[in-house]
Amino acid sequence: MNSSEKDFSVGSVKRRIIAQAIPLTAAQIVHLLYNVVDRIYIGHLPGDSDMALTGLGITFPVIVLIAAFTNLFGSGGTALFSIARGKREEETAEKILGNVFSLLFISSILLFSLCYFLRRPILMLFGASQVSVQYADEYLQIYLFGTAFSMLATGLNGYINAQGFPKTGMMTTMIGAVINIVLDPIFIFYFHMGVRGAALATVISQGVSALWVLKFLTGKKAILRIRVNRMRIDLKLTKDIVAMGVPGFVMQGTNSLVQIVCNNQLQLYGGDLYVGILTVLNSVREILSLPVSGVSTGAQPVLGYNYGAKENERVKEGIRFTALLGVGYTVLAWVLVMLLPRQLITVFSSDPQIVGTGARMLTIYFFGFFFMSFQFVGQTTFQALGKVKQAIFFSLLRKAVIVVPLTLLLPAVGFGVEGVFLAEPISNAIGGLACFLTMWFTVYRRL
Repeated sequence: MNSSEKDFSVGSVKRRIIAQAIPLTAAQIVHLLYNVVDRIYIGHLPGDSDMALTGLGITFPVIVLIAAFTNLFGSGGTALFSIARGKREEETAEKILGNVFSLLFISSILLFSLCYFLRRPILMLFGASQVSVQYADEYLQIYLFGTAFSMLATGLNGYINAQGFPKTGMMTTMIGAVINIVLDPIFIFYFHMGVRGAALATVISQGVSALWVLKFLTGKKAILRIRVNRMRIDLKLTKDIVAMGVPGFVMQGTNSLVQIVCNNQLQLYGGDLYVGILTVLNSVREILSLPVSGVSTGAQPVLGYNYGAKENERVKEGIRFTALLGVGYTVLAWVLVMLLPRQLITVFSSDPQIVGTGARMLTIYFFGFFFMSFQFVGQTTFQALGKVKQAIFFSLLRKAVIVVPLTLLLPAVGFGVEGVFLAEPISNAIGGLACFLTMWFTVYRRL
């Protein structure tokens, strides 16, 4: 705690955020490879790649649901952890860390049991057809065995970053992703395991990542550690962790809801082909949104620390910098999509139907992509400063209040299958601006 490198209240705020954001972005890119590499390999399987991609798309709501509970405890605790560090309350910070570990582990067991034994009816409910459910089930029945690994690695990695060790945090996902990249072609093609091989490679790589995180957070290099005597669940503390984590949970939970509604609408108006196309489009979006997500994630502990230390001018500077960087990048990303839609689709599929139709849907889906950065900045600020109610409201607004109704309405009023893809840019514009402007006038100007 005496090292200026771990004290976010000194030095350039911009440099602090960038120092956090670069390794975090790299880590998130590598982390994304867990699933994206699976989709790339499966999208080029000979013969049945289109249906295999559709099957993977059907599993997304389950995977996102697991991520939602990871966020509920992981990100909620991280915000409190950063504020406690800023106040120099080390004992409280370690207690938060220990409680989060226990909450993540217990919830992973419960989620595995629920999703594994009910996976087939869940997949049918989430938009699978009688054909695609076979591929979805093959993937999910293996993937779910890595639930605890995934939740511990992802949920606890933020506590490495929040202590000022972003490079170590980056290694968490880098190690796992490299293993996944190496094992994927071996299991998928050499052992002819198909989607099951992709799932097995992911589970193994997540297991290694989880071991890396636990080794660091229980070792001597960490400033604050996981200790056995801090693992007993404190109900009051859990309530605070959950309250802070609800925005992240709602964001991921509503992502799952949106995916379910989209899958079912696409099956109704277009069939399995369009579910596969949405799988590819989600992959492109995840990749292109990573830098702005990384900057926002990197800014959160810096903003939270300075807010706890009552350095309000530094908080304001951090918000301005994050907003400018996010908007600038997303404008460039939007231009890239408009210029190279077919090339981006062919990374994930060699199927002519998916490439041709998918390129057209991609330009619709990404229209006005820069509005998304406003949501990231507003949401990050609310959460970093403990403004829980606002963060929850705007999480719900964009997805549950705007996207879901539009996804149901637009296809029915004449837009057909294109209406499902059009709902995303409309929600980005309305929800993103509403979140950012509210943050600017009710939080930023009052600091």
